[in-house]
Amino acid sequence: MKLIVGLGNPDKEYLNTFHNLGFMSVDALAKKLNVEFTKKQCRADIATFGVGQNKVILAKPLTYMNLSGESVRELISFYKIDLNNLLVIYDDFDLVKGAIRYREKGSSGTHNGMRNIIKELGSGDFSRIRVGFKPLEENKIPLLNLVLSGIKQEDKEIFEKSVSLASDCALDYINGSTKDQLMQKYNGKK
Repeated sequence: MKLIVGLGNPDKEYLNTFHNLGFMSVDALAKKLNVEFTKKQCRADIATFGVGQNKVILAKPLTYMNLSGESVRELISFYKIDLNNLLVIYDDFDLVKGAIRYREKGSSGTHNGMRNIIKELGSGDFSRIRVGFKPLEENKIPLLNLVLSGIKQEDKEIFEKSVSLASDCALDYINGSTKDQLMQKYNGKK
């Protein structure tokens, strides 16, 4: 059983913000898999497909970004999922706008949602896909304001591509691609 978590904030005002790139990526994955988020469990919107050990759970925590780990911990515990079968997709200011990067494990970097997940799970040993949004030009907006700002119309196509790439990477992860295959195929792509 695998758990794919997209990070974001549940309110409508956050729908088109950088902080919701994880939600957008999991939504794109659900669309490719032809499944819908029809259930609420462990303080998350849930979509499932497959059966038995081949079951995959897609989740969007409703706890808001900074407390994402609480929902993820509850999901891991409820479904008895090994950390080797957890994949988290989230926005990352440390990556250039539109780029994605797969990693098998790591730290939280500057991301509060990931910091909370690592704290709640007691480990950073799980897979993640980072979706970059660092502006190419110098930015004078504080990071806290930037993550909650809307994606500009002129950047919409860039982020639609990166969200689609992130969902493709997650699909390859689900289908058993190795760490090296995922890194080679997706890291740095835009």
